[in-house]
Amino acid sequence: MPPRLRIGLTGGIASGKSTVAERFRELGVPVIDADEAARRVVAPGEPGLEALVLRFGQSVLTPHGELDRRALRERIFADEAQRRELEALLHPLIRADMERAAGAASGPYVVLAIPLLIEGGPRQDIDRILVVDVDEATQRVRLTARDGTSEAQATAILSAQASRAQRLAAADDVLSNTGNIEALRREVDRLHERYLALAQQPAP
Repeated sequence: MPPRLRIGLTGGIASGKSTVAERFRELGVPVIDADEAARRVVAPGEPGLEALVLRFGQSVLTPHGELDRRALRERIFADEAQRRELEALLHPLIRADMERAAGAASGPYVVLAIPLLIEGGPRQDIDRILVVDVDEATQRVRLTARDGTSEAQATAILSAQASRAQRLAAADDVLSNTGNIEALRREVDRLHERYLALAQQPAP
């Protein structure tokens, strides 16, 4: 049967969500990743890619007919209206893809890794929200080092996301990623034991 407990994993960009998701996977927990779902729904031949081309034009494609993610990202973060149109096109497809994967998963609980979980508003399919927390200054440093993002692009990306305060206000559980990777992994292990216990509790 599908997992009884659904954990929504989120956090700002460059906060360490991927490290946390990787550790959950190592512990045998099914992780359904929204970014992976987003890549699937815009693969060549998929309706999501066709919808993007119809709305934004051929400029969002590479010469090989695949989605040019950098070109699309630069375009939408420069225009909030276009960003919202993109979300309206893709979010229902991504959610449906993740729901299929979650329904096919097994185990006591499942992790749904959703970067824009808070921005999307309340969801009935999430039992607990786990936020990976880091301050904005650290996000900027990691973002520019990881992606070669300019200061202006980093500011636009951070402005398009929920604030740190909004994420923390929505959180049921918080992982503070201010130490080293091993410390973060140990905190995931601690939460894993808690989630296993919660998954065994009778349904209300």
